[in-house]
Amino acid sequence: MTAQRKAETRARRSRKPLRMAYDPLLSWVMDALRKGWTPERIEGRLKVQFPDDPRMRAGHECLYQWIYAKPQQTLDLRQYLPRGKRRRTRAKGRRSKGPRIPMRVPIADRPKRVDSRHEFGHFESDTVIGTAPSKRCIDTQVERKSRKLFARFIPDKSALATARAEYDIYSRIPAPARIDRTWDNGTESSCHLLVDEALGMPAYYADPYSSYQRGTNENRNGRIRRYLPKRTSFDDLSYEDLQAIVQEINDTPLKVLGWETPNEVWYRELGRVLLRQDHPKTGVALTN
Repeated sequence: MTAQRKAETRARRSRKPLRMAYDPLLSWVMDALRKGWTPERIEGRLKVQFPDDPRMRAGHECLYQWIYAKPQQTLDLRQYLPRGKRRRTRAKGRRSKGPRIPMRVPIADRPKRVDSRHEFGHFESDTVIGTAPSKRCIDTQVERKSRKLFARFIPDKSALATARAEYDIYSRIPAPARIDRTWDNGTESSCHLLVDEALGMPAYYADPYSSYQRGTNENRNGRIRRYLPKRTSFDDLSYEDLQAIVQEINDTPLKVLGWETPNEVWYRELGRVLLRQDHPKTGVALTN
């Protein structure tokens, strides 16, 4: 018993002070959680915003443990997580033949250079569904390198409505900045050839039930769901409401971008593309 008491005493003395007991850190973290920031994003941004204050530090695992700890259960901090589940689960794909789409080009035929994300102008596409009985949906398009999100309301999940939304989005983007797009196997993309031919922007299709092949779009859709959870009707939302959500998402720093925002990366890469277009030999735009 004596040895046990000594061991317990030593264990208590070896513990570091609880990070979340520091009030400025606690306040900053709570504000970030309410914005929908993930623990990993919070960890990264703390280092950028408070580079000289070691007290303003919290690892993402530490934050997860703190969020799920009993003292915080009454606050229900899980509601602020992208997926507030009891346990974090590993995503796994399933195998299926999937629906038939006319002139479907599989992702295996997509140029391999797209996989690295070094080249700008490759997109991923999907649809966010509203709740019944409303048929209104959201068409989403995401550029793979910058992670910038574009979104439009569509009256229903029909192929023609989806094609119109795609054309509306991509026709406003300079041609060199829109090379191709990658869809899942939903029937809403069945009229993809209309967009392919009108804009010269081919569509490729991920393997059935392999959402990880379009992970960027799935991630951005998840962010939209933070504002518009499942079983939310889109009928009372305006175009301005949707674009305000999109703007906030595009102004949120991401670890994969070195804690830059999608908008910052998008406009930098777009500027480079337009410079090369104006003066392809030197990459310098001509000015008056």
